Amino acid sequence: QVQLVESGGGLVQPGGSLRLSCTASGTIFSINAMGWYRQAPGKQREFVAAITSGGSANYADSVKGRFTMSRDNANNTAYLQMNSLKPEDTAVYYCNARGVKNFRHPFGMDYWGKGTLVTVSS
Repeated sequence: QVQLVESGGGLVQPGGSLRLSCTASGTIFSINAMGWYRQAPGKQREFVAAITSGGSANYADSVKGRFTMSRDNANNTAYLQMNSLKPEDTAVYYCNARGVKNFRHPFGMDYWGKGTLVTVSS
């Protein structure tokens, strides 16, 4: 069974930085794309960033220029470097893996992590 585990969340002051990690474990042949989403209290989950297996990344307008997503395909791990954090970045950040292929799902399956809390506050 494929599992996604996020780490790196925590409390940071405005203007500070955090680096989130997401590792997919289990039998995995390939992962098409990995992404980060976030959900703030009382709000819907929203897209933050995504990256393809080839390394092409795209970002929500609200984080462009501040967040950078990268990926280590060999270790099925994705990272989200978050700089110049603002209070409005406070949310639970969820990792998403799309098109995960293995013996059981040769055409790909999508998975979600359980989330990691990021709190930006002075």
